[in-house]
Amino acid sequence: MTPEHDAIIVGGGHNGLTCGAYLARAGVKVLVLERREMVGGAAVTEEFATGFRTSTASYYQGLLQPKIILDLELQKYGFEVLPAAPIVFALAGDRTFTMWDDPDRFAAEIARFSNVDGEAYAAYRAHMKKLAPHMQRLLWEIPINPSSSRPADLKRLAGFVWRFRKVGPQFYDIYNLLTLSAWDYLSRWFSSDEVKLVLGFFAGGGGANASLKTPGSAFMLARGIVRDGTTPAGPAGFMKGGMGAISEAIRRSGEAYGMVVRTGCPIERILVEDGRAVGVRLETGEEIRSRIVIANATARTVFTKLLDPATLPDDFNRDIENIRCESTVFRVNLALSALPEAPLFGRTNTEGRIVPQMTIAPSVDTMEQAWREAQAGEIAREPFLIVKIPTLVDETLAPAGQHVMNVFGGHAPYTLAHGTWDERREELWLRVLAVLKTYYPDIEEKILHRQVLTPLDMERVFDLPKGHVHHGEISADQQFFRRPSAGFADYRSPVQWLYQASASVHPGGGVTGVPGHNAAKVILEDRRKWN
Repeated sequence: MTPEHDAIIVGGGHNGLTCGAYLARAGVKVLVLERREMVGGAAVTEEFATGFRTSTASYYQGLLQPKIILDLELQKYGFEVLPAAPIVFALAGDRTFTMWDDPDRFAAEIARFSNVDGEAYAAYRAHMKKLAPHMQRLLWEIPINPSSSRPADLKRLAGFVWRFRKVGPQFYDIYNLLTLSAWDYLSRWFSSDEVKLVLGFFAGGGGANASLKTPGSAFMLARGIVRDGTTPAGPAGFMKGGMGAISEAIRRSGEAYGMVVRTGCPIERILVEDGRAVGVRLETGEEIRSRIVIANATARTVFTKLLDPATLPDDFNRDIENIRCESTVFRVNLALSALPEAPLFGRTNTEGRIVPQMTIAPSVDTMEQAWREAQAGEIAREPFLIVKIPTLVDETLAPAGQHVMNVFGGHAPYTLAHGTWDERREELWLRVLAVLKTYYPDIEEKILHRQVLTPLDMERVFDLPKGHVHHGEISADQQFFRRPSAGFADYRSPVQWLYQASASVHPGGGVTGVPGHNAAKVILEDRRKWN
């Protein structure tokens, strides 16, 4: 019997939707099945208090690739970015650092801490701009299998080498990004601890279980160079309507070409017959057949829960089991009756008021100490906090005159040395509140409602393995042809016609859309075989 659908996508996260939208435009009959009542995965907007909506998990549009925005015509389907004032860091000694977009103003800001470093910034920026084209090109590569002697794989390997033949001396710089700590990499140009903290913050504060001084964390420095903000796709910023607007725009783009989306459909099993994926069985018992299946769920979920591991290669099972995915970050969303006072941040603008984007990370030492405490299974006594107030630029998220505050912080380990997260959630909140009150003295009296999401909650709600926002560490041993497993990093899997399109594959986490795009490319290359 001919299946009703060409492709079933297991999970309606933004990468699954992206894959489906590309396939639908190519004439593939796509069905997306999402277990929750809304699509988007971690890129969602939800009401968390009456009249207050928030980007529950992912909170800022900074990485979605312009190619995808333009290819899928997302601006036609409600995609609108609201630019915001630059991030302001709160540093020790009642000092601040404003991350100006203009390079001259940024260099002048650095010079407030070190004249030598201010002069060095131009050389550092020029260095990173040389790397940018290679790092951007790498995003769109289908990972090769360098261990394979199959003619087709050797041909792909030769093609990869040829496309990167002009990398030249930058090869060693990219190697250094993969192996050095952000601290050591930045120390080649800068001497000021404050400057290295600001420039390298995302190495320890971007969702990874790492610190600025962790070997390999320098790779996170590439975060700022993999997206071109000067294209018609627009700059980075807050999404109007929250991050769920990204997912909804991709959904509508796909639906315009025939993609079908069903929500509230948790899947019990991916059906396999004679070594081939042939459809899925829902928890209700309903079976739906298709020519191919595309997994947008995490690799851990797909290969340990939706399939029988006994039917998979031992080496592959070992790789999946050993994915390093211990999260140390958390989320807090606050509904506020009014803006809190913010004396330190108010000094950075003529109005003397709070700003939309603030980061509380007093020093490298406090960041390192927070990470060390998490490695010991403890909640950091003084967590770093990324604080956003999207309602300063998007009034649609809260009642008139009231506001939403988003907090992303760390470090707090998924695996606690003592107690459980259900027992210690309030303890985490009290530590966050203590930090917030230092910079927003009256915030406690402005809080109408709070939502605290521990790493365990992130796993429960969003099926993120051990709460890891990237599905696993983005490190040299878990990148490119090793993500999620050697020999199966090309968006295919050990099961024929089962493909992967999630952050578990290259290039990993963040709302980029690239895993979905690249998976669709591979699926269309295989179309004559599975069709």
